[in-house]
Amino acid sequence: MKVPFLSFQPQHSPLRTDIMEAIGRVYDSYWYVLGDEVKQFERSYAAFNQVSHCVGVANGLDALVLALRVLGVGPGDEVIVPSNTYIATWLAVTQVGATPVPVEPNPVTSNLDPAGIAAALTTRTRAIMPVHLYGQACEMGPIMALARQHNLYVVEDNAQAQGASFDGQLTGSFGDFNGTSFYPGKNLGALGDAGAMTTNNADLAQQAQVLRNYGSEKKYYNEVVGYNSRLDELQAAVLRVKLAELPRWTVQRQQIAAWYGQHLAGIADLRLPVVAPGATHVYHLYVVHTPHRDALQQHLVEQGIGTLIHYPVPPHRQRAYQALNFPVGAFPIAENLAATCLSLPMWPGMEEAHVAAVTAAIASF
Repeated sequence: MKVPFLSFQPQHSPLRTDIMEAIGRVYDSYWYVLGDEVKQFERSYAAFNQVSHCVGVANGLDALVLALRVLGVGPGDEVIVPSNTYIATWLAVTQVGATPVPVEPNPVTSNLDPAGIAAALTTRTRAIMPVHLYGQACEMGPIMALARQHNLYVVEDNAQAQGASFDGQLTGSFGDFNGTSFYPGKNLGALGDAGAMTTNNADLAQQAQVLRNYGSEKKYYNEVVGYNSRLDELQAAVLRVKLAELPRWTVQRQQIAAWYGQHLAGIADLRLPVVAPGATHVYHLYVVHTPHRDALQQHLVEQGIGTLIHYPVPPHRQRAYQALNFPVGAFPIAENLAATCLSLPMWPGMEEAHVAAVTAAIASF
Protein backbone atom coordinates (compact mmCIF):
# COMPACT_ATOMS: atom_id res chain seq x y z
CA MET A 1 0.00 0.00 0.00
CA LYS A 2 1.33 3.43 -0.96
CA VAL A 3 0.74 6.04 1.74
CA PRO A 4 1.23 9.75 0.93
CA PHE A 5 2.64 12.04 3.56
CA LEU A 6 -0.50 14.19 3.36
CA SER A 7 -3.88 13.83 1.67
CA PHE A 8 -6.57 16.51 1.71
CA GLN A 9 -9.16 14.32 0.01
CA PRO A 10 -10.70 12.70 3.13
CA GLN A 11 -11.17 16.14 4.73
CA HIS A 12 -12.27 18.15 1.73
CA SER A 13 -14.48 15.76 -0.22
CA PRO A 14 -17.25 15.48 2.42
CA LEU A 15 -17.22 19.28 2.85
CA ARG A 16 -17.24 20.20 -0.83
CA THR A 17 -20.89 21.25 -0.93
CA ASP A 18 -20.62 23.34 2.25
CA ILE A 19 -17.35 24.96 1.19
CA MET A 20 -18.62 25.80 -2.29
CA GLU A 21 -21.75 27.27 -0.73
CA ALA A 22 -19.56 29.41 1.55
CA ILE A 23 -17.47 30.60 -1.39
CA GLY A 24 -20.62 31.39 -3.33
CA ARG A 25 -21.95 33.36 -0.38
CA VAL A 26 -18.89 35.59 -0.51
CA TYR A 27 -19.15 35.93 -4.29
CA ASP A 28 -22.76 37.04 -4.03
CA SER A 29 -22.16 39.42 -1.13
CA TYR A 30 -20.18 41.95 -3.24
CA TRP A 31 -18.08 42.68 -0.13
CA TYR A 32 -14.68 41.05 -0.44
CA VAL A 33 -12.36 42.64 2.16
CA LEU A 34 -12.97 42.80 5.94
CA GLY A 35 -16.62 41.92 5.66
CA ASP A 36 -19.04 39.77 7.59
CA GLU A 37 -17.23 36.47 6.95
CA VAL A 38 -14.09 37.72 8.69
CA LYS A 39 -16.11 39.12 11.60
CA GLN A 40 -18.04 35.87 12.02
CA PHE A 41 -14.90 33.74 11.86
CA GLU A 42 -13.08 35.96 14.34
CA ARG A 43 -15.95 35.53 16.79
CA SER A 44 -16.08 31.77 16.24
CA TYR A 45 -12.34 31.24 16.55
CA ALA A 46 -12.15 33.38 19.69
CA ALA A 47 -14.91 31.24 21.21
CA PHE A 48 -13.17 28.03 20.13
CA ASN A 49 -9.90 29.20 21.64
CA GLN A 50 -11.61 30.46 24.82
CA VAL A 51 -10.33 34.02 24.45
CA SER A 52 -12.11 37.34 24.17
CA HIS A 53 -10.64 38.53 20.87
CA CYS A 54 -9.40 37.21 17.54
CA VAL A 55 -7.93 39.38 14.78
CA GLY A 56 -7.68 37.77 11.34
CA VAL A 57 -4.55 38.52 9.32
CA ALA A 58 -2.98 37.40 6.05
CA ASN A 59 -0.74 34.62 7.40
CA GLY A 60 0.89 33.19 10.50
CA LEU A 61 4.15 35.11 10.19
CA ASP A 62 2.26 38.41 10.02
CA ALA A 63 0.32 37.37 13.12
CA LEU A 64 3.57 37.09 15.09
CA VAL A 65 5.06 40.26 13.62
CA LEU A 66 1.96 42.34 14.38
CA ALA A 67 1.74 40.89 17.89
CA LEU A 68 5.30 42.02 18.63
CA ARG A 69 4.66 45.41 17.01
CA VAL A 70 1.53 46.02 19.09
CA LEU A 71 3.43 45.06 22.25
CA GLY A 72 6.13 47.61 21.40
CA VAL A 73 8.95 45.11 20.88
CA GLY A 74 11.56 46.53 18.53
CA PRO A 75 15.20 47.57 17.98
CA GLY A 76 17.40 47.04 21.01
CA ASP A 77 15.09 44.41 22.48
CA GLU A 78 15.70 40.68 22.83
CA VAL A 79 13.13 37.92 22.49
CA ILE A 80 13.59 34.40 23.83
CA VAL A 81 12.91 31.89 21.03
CA PRO A 82 13.38 28.11 20.74
CA SER A 83 16.55 26.96 19.03
CA ASN A 84 14.40 24.19 17.54
CA THR A 85 11.57 25.67 15.46
CA TYR A 86 10.47 26.68 11.99
CA ILE A 87 12.30 29.83 10.93
CA ALA A 88 9.12 31.96 10.95
CA THR A 89 9.43 32.31 14.72
CA TRP A 90 12.83 33.96 14.36
CA LEU A 91 11.78 35.97 11.31
CA ALA A 92 9.02 37.66 13.28
CA VAL A 93 11.55 38.85 15.86
CA THR A 94 14.02 40.21 13.34
CA GLN A 95 11.32 41.81 11.21
CA VAL A 96 10.46 44.15 14.10
CA GLY A 97 14.16 44.91 14.59
CA ALA A 98 14.64 42.87 17.76
CA THR A 99 17.21 40.12 18.38
CA PRO A 100 16.27 36.44 18.72
CA VAL A 101 17.92 34.74 21.70
CA PRO A 102 17.76 30.96 21.27
CA VAL A 103 17.08 28.57 24.14
CA GLU A 104 17.45 24.82 23.72
CA PRO A 105 14.45 22.48 23.79
CA ASN A 106 13.71 19.58 26.06
CA PRO A 107 15.27 16.78 23.98
CA VAL A 108 12.39 14.43 24.83
CA THR A 109 9.48 16.69 23.81
CA SER A 110 11.34 18.95 21.29
CA ASN A 111 9.59 21.94 22.89
CA LEU A 112 11.20 24.97 24.56
CA ASP A 113 12.67 23.94 27.92
CA PRO A 114 11.47 26.30 30.67
CA ALA A 115 14.56 25.43 32.72
CA GLY A 116 16.83 27.06 30.15
CA ILE A 117 15.02 30.38 29.86
CA ALA A 118 16.24 32.07 33.05
CA ALA A 119 19.91 31.77 32.09
CA ALA A 120 19.23 33.50 28.75
CA LEU A 121 17.54 36.58 30.23
CA THR A 122 19.28 39.95 30.11
CA THR A 123 18.27 43.53 30.81
CA ARG A 124 17.21 43.78 27.14
CA THR A 125 14.82 40.82 27.20
CA ARG A 126 11.27 41.95 26.44
CA ALA A 127 9.38 38.81 25.51
CA ILE A 128 9.31 35.00 25.39
CA MET A 129 7.97 33.28 22.27
CA PRO A 130 7.15 29.61 22.99
CA VAL A 131 6.29 27.42 19.98
CA HIS A 132 3.88 24.52 20.45
CA LEU A 133 5.89 22.40 18.07
CA TYR A 134 4.35 19.54 16.11
CA GLY A 135 1.06 20.02 17.98
CA GLN A 136 2.17 19.48 21.58
CA ALA A 137 1.52 22.23 24.11
CA CYS A 138 4.60 23.76 25.70
CA GLU A 139 4.91 23.62 29.48
CA MET A 140 3.17 26.96 29.82
CA GLY A 141 2.81 27.01 33.61
CA PRO A 142 6.51 27.56 34.39
CA ILE A 143 6.95 29.73 31.28
CA MET A 144 4.17 32.09 32.36
CA ALA A 145 5.45 32.18 35.94
CA LEU A 146 8.93 33.16 34.74
CA ALA A 147 7.50 35.82 32.43
CA ARG A 148 5.44 37.39 35.18
CA GLN A 149 8.38 37.27 37.60
CA HIS A 150 10.53 39.27 35.16
CA ASN A 151 7.74 41.45 33.70
CA LEU A 152 8.08 39.97 30.21
CA TYR A 153 5.53 39.63 27.43
CA VAL A 154 4.58 36.19 26.15
CA VAL A 155 3.68 35.66 22.49
CA GLU A 156 2.66 32.09 21.70
CA ASP A 157 3.38 30.66 18.25
CA ASN A 158 0.31 28.44 18.01
CA ALA A 159 0.55 27.64 14.29
CA GLN A 160 0.73 23.86 14.81
CA ALA A 161 -1.39 23.29 17.89
CA GLN A 162 -4.95 24.61 17.60
CA GLY A 163 -6.91 22.76 20.27
CA ALA A 164 -3.96 21.58 22.38
CA SER A 165 -3.84 22.48 26.07
CA PHE A 166 -1.60 22.65 29.12
CA ASP A 167 -3.16 21.96 32.53
CA GLY A 168 -6.56 22.29 30.91
CA GLN A 169 -5.97 25.71 29.31
CA LEU A 170 -5.84 25.98 25.53
CA THR A 171 -2.71 27.02 23.68
CA GLY A 172 -3.14 30.46 22.19
CA SER A 173 -4.85 31.71 25.35
CA PHE A 174 -1.88 32.07 27.72
CA GLY A 175 0.13 34.86 26.13
CA ASP A 176 -0.41 38.59 26.03
CA PHE A 177 -0.87 38.29 22.27
CA ASN A 178 -0.56 35.11 20.22
CA GLY A 179 -0.28 34.15 16.57
CA THR A 180 -1.51 31.18 14.59
CA SER A 181 -1.40 30.04 10.97
CA PHE A 182 -4.12 28.54 8.79
CA TYR A 183 -1.75 27.42 6.04
CA PRO A 184 -3.52 24.61 4.13
CA GLY A 185 -1.58 21.78 5.77
CA LYS A 186 -2.25 22.93 9.33
CA ASN A 187 -4.80 21.19 11.57
CA LEU A 188 -7.19 24.01 10.71
CA GLY A 189 -6.19 24.93 7.18
CA ALA A 190 -7.52 27.46 4.71
CA LEU A 191 -7.30 27.11 0.92
CA GLY A 192 -4.29 29.44 0.85
CA ASP A 193 -2.39 31.66 3.26
CA ALA A 194 -4.30 32.89 6.31
CA GLY A 195 -3.62 33.59 9.97
CA ALA A 196 -4.98 35.08 13.16
CA MET A 197 -4.02 36.67 16.47
CA THR A 198 -5.66 35.86 19.81
CA THR A 199 -5.77 37.82 23.06
CA ASN A 200 -7.91 38.62 26.08
CA ASN A 201 -6.89 42.28 25.93
CA ALA A 202 -9.41 44.48 24.10
CA ASP A 203 -6.97 47.37 23.67
CA LEU A 204 -4.32 45.13 22.07
CA ALA A 205 -6.92 43.67 19.73
CA GLN A 206 -8.07 47.12 18.66
CA GLN A 207 -4.50 48.20 17.96
CA ALA A 208 -3.95 45.08 15.85
CA GLN A 209 -7.11 45.75 13.85
CA VAL A 210 -5.74 49.18 12.99
CA LEU A 211 -2.22 47.95 12.28
CA ARG A 212 -3.35 45.16 9.88
CA ASN A 213 -5.32 47.67 7.78
CA TYR A 214 -2.68 50.23 6.72
CA GLY A 215 -2.70 51.71 10.23
CA SER A 216 -6.20 53.00 9.56
CA GLU A 217 -9.33 52.82 11.70
CA LYS A 218 -11.32 55.15 9.42
CA LYS A 219 -10.86 54.81 5.67
CA TYR A 220 -8.18 57.16 4.27
CA TYR A 221 -7.19 58.34 7.77
CA ASN A 222 -4.05 56.66 9.07
CA GLU A 223 -3.14 56.82 12.74
CA VAL A 224 0.07 54.73 12.55
CA VAL A 225 2.41 53.26 9.96
CA GLY A 226 0.63 49.99 9.33
CA TYR A 227 0.55 46.87 7.17
CA ASN A 228 -1.72 45.40 4.56
CA SER A 229 -2.34 42.08 6.29
CA ARG A 230 -6.03 41.24 6.28
CA LEU A 231 -7.65 37.83 6.48
CA ASP A 232 -9.39 37.28 3.14
CA GLU A 233 -13.19 36.99 3.08
CA LEU A 234 -13.03 33.79 0.99
CA GLN A 235 -10.55 32.16 3.37
CA ALA A 236 -12.62 33.21 6.39
CA ALA A 237 -15.71 31.63 4.85
CA VAL A 238 -13.85 28.36 4.24
CA LEU A 239 -12.37 28.40 7.75
CA ARG A 240 -15.84 28.84 9.27
CA VAL A 241 -16.91 25.57 7.66
CA LYS A 242 -13.77 23.71 8.66
CA LEU A 243 -13.64 25.03 12.24
CA ALA A 244 -16.76 23.01 13.07
CA GLU A 245 -14.88 19.86 12.01
CA LEU A 246 -11.65 20.57 13.91
CA PRO A 247 -12.56 18.72 17.16
CA ARG A 248 -13.47 15.59 15.16
CA TRP A 249 -10.27 15.82 13.12
CA THR A 250 -8.24 16.22 16.32
CA VAL A 251 -9.69 13.03 17.75
CA GLN A 252 -8.76 11.24 14.52
CA ARG A 253 -5.19 12.55 14.69
CA GLN A 254 -4.86 11.35 18.27
CA GLN A 255 -6.20 7.91 17.29
CA ILE A 256 -3.71 7.68 14.42
CA ALA A 257 -0.91 8.59 16.84
CA ALA A 258 -2.09 5.86 19.22
CA TRP A 259 -2.00 3.33 16.36
CA TYR A 260 1.53 4.42 15.52
CA GLY A 261 2.54 3.99 19.14
CA GLN A 262 1.13 0.47 19.26
CA HIS A 263 2.63 -0.66 15.96
CA LEU A 264 6.06 0.93 16.49
CA ALA A 265 6.57 -0.10 20.12
CA GLY A 266 9.84 -1.90 20.75
CA ILE A 267 11.60 -1.11 17.46
CA ALA A 268 15.28 -0.52 18.21
CA ASP A 269 16.89 2.87 17.51
CA LEU A 270 13.49 4.52 16.99
CA ARG A 271 12.30 7.14 19.49
CA LEU A 272 8.58 7.90 19.47
CA PRO A 273 6.88 11.16 20.53
CA VAL A 274 6.65 11.79 24.27
CA VAL A 275 4.00 14.07 25.78
CA ALA A 276 4.98 16.18 28.80
CA PRO A 277 2.93 15.88 32.02
CA GLY A 278 0.00 18.30 31.89
CA ALA A 279 0.26 18.76 28.10
CA THR A 280 -1.95 17.46 25.33
CA HIS A 281 -0.88 16.79 21.75
CA VAL A 282 -3.02 17.35 18.65
CA TYR A 283 -0.45 15.76 16.31
CA HIS A 284 -0.10 18.28 13.55
CA LEU A 285 2.89 16.05 12.85
CA TYR A 286 3.90 12.62 14.07
CA VAL A 287 7.67 12.87 14.44
CA VAL A 288 10.01 10.02 15.27
CA HIS A 289 13.77 10.17 15.79
CA THR A 290 16.48 7.78 14.68
CA PRO A 291 20.22 8.05 14.05
CA HIS A 292 19.51 6.24 10.76
CA ARG A 293 17.06 8.90 9.56
CA ASP A 294 18.35 9.46 6.02
CA ALA A 295 18.63 5.76 5.22
CA LEU A 296 15.19 5.07 6.72
CA GLN A 297 13.63 7.88 4.72
CA GLN A 298 15.12 6.52 1.49
CA HIS A 299 13.85 3.03 2.36
CA LEU A 300 10.34 4.40 2.91
CA VAL A 301 10.43 6.25 -0.42
CA GLU A 302 11.21 2.93 -2.10
CA GLN A 303 8.23 1.38 -0.30
CA GLY A 304 5.86 4.12 -1.46
CA ILE A 305 5.66 5.84 1.94
CA GLY A 306 5.79 9.64 2.01
CA THR A 307 7.74 11.43 4.73
CA LEU A 308 9.14 14.90 5.40
CA ILE A 309 11.75 16.37 7.73
CA HIS A 310 10.59 19.08 10.15
CA TYR A 311 13.14 20.67 10.10
CA PRO A 312 16.48 19.73 8.48
CA VAL A 313 18.37 22.94 9.36
CA PRO A 314 17.90 24.79 12.68
CA PRO A 315 17.43 28.57 12.37
CA HIS A 316 20.86 29.36 13.82
CA ARG A 317 22.51 27.38 10.98
CA GLN A 318 20.51 29.03 8.18
CA ARG A 319 22.35 31.44 5.89
CA ALA A 320 19.71 34.02 6.74
CA TYR A 321 21.13 34.20 10.29
CA GLN A 322 24.84 33.78 9.61
CA ALA A 323 25.38 37.37 10.83
CA LEU A 324 24.54 36.17 14.35
CA ASN A 325 27.75 34.09 14.20
CA PHE A 326 26.47 30.92 15.86
CA PRO A 327 29.02 28.16 15.16
CA VAL A 328 28.27 24.51 14.56
CA GLY A 329 27.58 22.99 17.97
CA ALA A 330 26.26 26.20 19.51
CA PHE A 331 22.91 24.51 20.12
CA PRO A 332 23.65 20.78 20.10
CA ILE A 333 20.17 19.60 21.11
CA ALA A 334 18.53 21.46 18.23
CA GLU A 335 21.21 20.20 15.84
CA ASN A 336 20.75 16.60 16.98
CA LEU A 337 16.97 16.81 16.63
CA ALA A 338 17.37 18.23 13.12
CA ALA A 339 19.68 15.36 12.17
CA THR A 340 17.43 12.59 13.50
CA CYS A 341 13.79 13.72 13.06
CA LEU A 342 11.40 12.19 10.53
CA SER A 343 7.71 13.05 10.12
CA LEU A 344 5.48 10.11 9.22
CA PRO A 345 2.18 10.35 7.32
CA MET A 346 -0.51 12.04 9.43
CA TRP A 347 -3.87 13.26 8.16
CA PRO A 348 -7.50 12.91 9.20
CA GLY A 349 -8.98 10.06 7.24
CA MET A 350 -6.01 7.72 7.67
CA GLU A 351 -7.08 4.22 8.67
CA GLU A 352 -5.24 1.69 10.76
CA ALA A 353 -4.35 -0.15 7.55
CA HIS A 354 -2.41 2.92 6.39
CA VAL A 355 -0.56 3.05 9.70
CA ALA A 356 0.13 -0.70 9.51
CA ALA A 357 1.64 -0.28 6.05
CA VAL A 358 3.91 2.55 7.24
CA THR A 359 5.02 0.73 10.36
CA ALA A 360 5.61 -2.55 8.52
CA ALA A 361 7.94 -0.71 6.16
CA ILE A 362 9.77 0.80 9.14
CA ALA A 363 10.03 -2.57 10.86
CA SER A 364 11.43 -4.18 7.70
CA PHE A 365 14.19 -1.55 7.70
